[in-house]
Amino acid sequence: MSRAVTIPAILLAPVQLIGKLLLEFTSELGRFGILMGRITKELGAIFSRRELFIRECVRLGVESLPLVLLVGLFTGAVSGWQLHYQLEGYMPFDMIGPGVFKSIVLEMGPVLTGLVISGRVAASIAAELGTMKVTEQIDALESMAISSTRYLAVPRIAAMTMMTPVLVTQVNFIAIMGAWFVTTVFLSLTSSQFFGLIPSFFDLYDVFSGLLKSLFFGMSSAMIGCYVGFDASGGAEGVGSATIKAFVWSSLTVLVLDFLLAMILF
Repeated sequence: MSRAVTIPAILLAPVQLIGKLLLEFTSELGRFGILMGRITKELGAIFSRRELFIRECVRLGVESLPLVLLVGLFTGAVSGWQLHYQLEGYMPFDMIGPGVFKSIVLEMGPVLTGLVISGRVAASIAAELGTMKVTEQIDALESMAISSTRYLAVPRIAAMTMMTPVLVTQVNFIAIMGAWFVTTVFLSLTSSQFFGLIPSFFDLYDVFSGLLKSLFFGMSSAMIGCYVGFDASGGAEGVGSATIKAFVWSSLTVLVLDFLLAMILF
């Protein structure tokens, strides 16, 4: 007579946890895909509601400029100082300029701007839309036959997709200027030493690649902010959780996209 085999509960617990997390992730991915489909369908609304698009460009893009420029300035300053330390005794200091240029344009400028956008823009979008969701303002829009996706999500996503490369361009410039200032004022390099070899190492594809990555960073951060905001529930506590969730997921997405795009572009 056969005896039934029982699996200890301590062994089942990890399997059940993994299954639960996988199910939740699949469900979230499905809801995100549905929202993205609705947003894609409503993209034409940008041309009919240009005032909303321009307002979001100013609010999410232009008003982010002081913060991202400050980050870029100190990023360039640190890059110049560290390269001077790393190259001392091994390579001529004329390589500091090209090294700063390559690192800023290819990686540090787009990624750091993307992370700042995740903290400032994605979180603020999630908080704003989450507040509207829990106070039933989004339901009120739908009851008046106004598409919440067209009115709230599309302008924000389009604005960040367009404005992030603009922000990155300015961050790249101010970061290089920050490195130039530090190396010439504090480290006794001349301007000709810093800028002399940059034209020799300049590649338009590097600039294009950095701006292309930033476009995806801005679009993904705005999409995640909109999705998390629309999905918020539970009053003020739910809005707080949605804000944290938007920042965490958008930051992780920026880093994952950076790796994937680097493999594709290079």
